[in-house]
Amino acid sequence: MRSTPRVVALKKAIGAFGADVVFLQEVQGRHDRYQARYGEKVRSPHHHWPEKAQHEFFAGENLHAAYGMNAVYDHGHHGNALLSCFPIGNQHNHDVSDHAYEQRGILHCVLETEAGNVHCYVVHLGLFEGSRRRQTDALINAVNDSAPNGEPVIIAGDFNDWRNTLSECLRLNLGVVEVFDELSKTSRLGEMVRSMAGRERRLVPARTFPAALPWFRLDRIYVRGFKVEHAEVLHGPQWARLSDHAPIVANLQLK
Repeated sequence: MRSTPRVVALKKAIGAFGADVVFLQEVQGRHDRYQARYGEKVRSPHHHWPEKAQHEFFAGENLHAAYGMNAVYDHGHHGNALLSCFPIGNQHNHDVSDHAYEQRGILHCVLETEAGNVHCYVVHLGLFEGSRRRQTDALINAVNDSAPNGEPVIIAGDFNDWRNTLSECLRLNLGVVEVFDELSKTSRLGEMVRSMAGRERRLVPARTFPAALPWFRLDRIYVRGFKVEHAEVLHGPQWARLSDHAPIVANLQLK
């Protein structure tokens, strides 16, 4: 018997989260080679390559899905995706590609919750620092244009910002907080560090890459209009087998 394709294991892991909203990067909207490789050879009903696009497959019957196509190639395309238990009122994919060798995008979705609209931005920034700065400027403009007047915002994804040079800019221009930093501010240790140093401490996001032994701080969740109740990085071999990035999970309460 062939092993379960990773896409099926990912669907199970996403279901195990029980999350209201899921932010995903490098989702395959179409991949003809994988379909040809697995679709005909794996016949078990629980061990097959899905005929649907990955974001639709992950969403299943219970979640709404949105997809922003970024990279297009001969055998398919991939991009960012958002899964939500709330209806998605509208969506728009911002092309923030900075050069011909990296196709990057920011997927903006408006969630229609009982408490009002929530703006979600799925982010995947470039590998070069100059590109990331220009893409961050585009993100700031997109948020200010589409979610004015302090409307609730969640920005999450792979920022590739391993030196953490972008957090301060986002905080000052958008009024957002990074979830791990917000939690540490309220901890007793955080207060001690600030008082001992005599100045505000530097923002330190969580380590998420590589998933097998996280060291680099690449992935972030920034929020506005939410109370951060809990945040953690999911470690362990089961997660390392699913992705090269360890997932971040945060519990948020809309203010």
